Amino acid sequence: MGGVQVTERQDIGGPLPEDLGQAIRGTAEDIAALLRGVPDTAVPVPGSEWSVGEAAAHLALANELMADLASGRERPYGDGTPQSLAAANAESLAGFRERRAEPLATMIAEQAEVFLDAVARTGTAGRTPTTPMGTMDRGVLASYLLTHMLGHGYDLARALDRPHMLDGPRVGLCMPFMLSVMPRVTNTAATAGLTARYTVRLRGGEAFGVSLADGAATVTPGPPPDRSDCTILIEPTAFLLIALGRLNPWRAIARGQVLAWGAKPWLAPRFPTLFTAP
Repeated sequence: MGGVQVTERQDIGGPLPEDLGQAIRGTAEDIAALLRGVPDTAVPVPGSEWSVGEAAAHLALANELMADLASGRERPYGDGTPQSLAAANAESLAGFRERRAEPLATMIAEQAEVFLDAVARTGTAGRTPTTPMGTMDRGVLASYLLTHMLGHGYDLARALDRPHMLDGPRVGLCMPFMLSVMPRVTNTAATAGLTARYTVRLRGGEAFGVSLADGAATVTPGPPPDRSDCTILIEPTAFLLIALGRLNPWRAIARGQVLAWGAKPWLAPRFPTLFTAP
């Protein structure tokens, strides 16, 4: 692939992992390829209030936001709650009127490159300015950017009746962000009074533990230190789509994409309700 090469800068935290950089670039290029040649971006996105043009404009603006954050620029954008993010999205789209496919495709790909260039210059260590989902180092921010592009790229693929770009390796690269943000998006109403320990295994990928007590979630790499009440084995793409609110968990279960066992396997269907998709 052409474009920015991520160079090693050990004194400032080292480079972005090569596979993550390639996934960001490849996903941006896949989304751009989806959009190029689309004559009518007023096509509605299934399950969304946005059109293809609005979703693509949001992606272009979000990639620019992430690139600015990676460069160390302060860019306030909501407080991480769904309501604040929806308001910030509406405000940004109101001030940016481009809805044509070709310019937006170019901007999405270019801003992904600007992001990669910023991380190559600054390294992955150190906290970024506050992101829409709190503070994080640039390595996790890169995982956030990939996750965000995959979610909206999936939406655009569905709207345009084209294959989506999610796969197991790309979902695996989203996990640093997903695990860092899960405690922040815990649904305190759903977890109130619940004490439970989950092990979640992505089929062909990694496992992580989630322990719930007193309305709070503790997320650990690998299984919880104590024996799990419920182990969930799930297809990686199904995990990400459920986590992002794009797939009904019961539909994934019916497709055989989710299996559960342990002392309390009935806790499995409850798991997605314990978190609020941003």
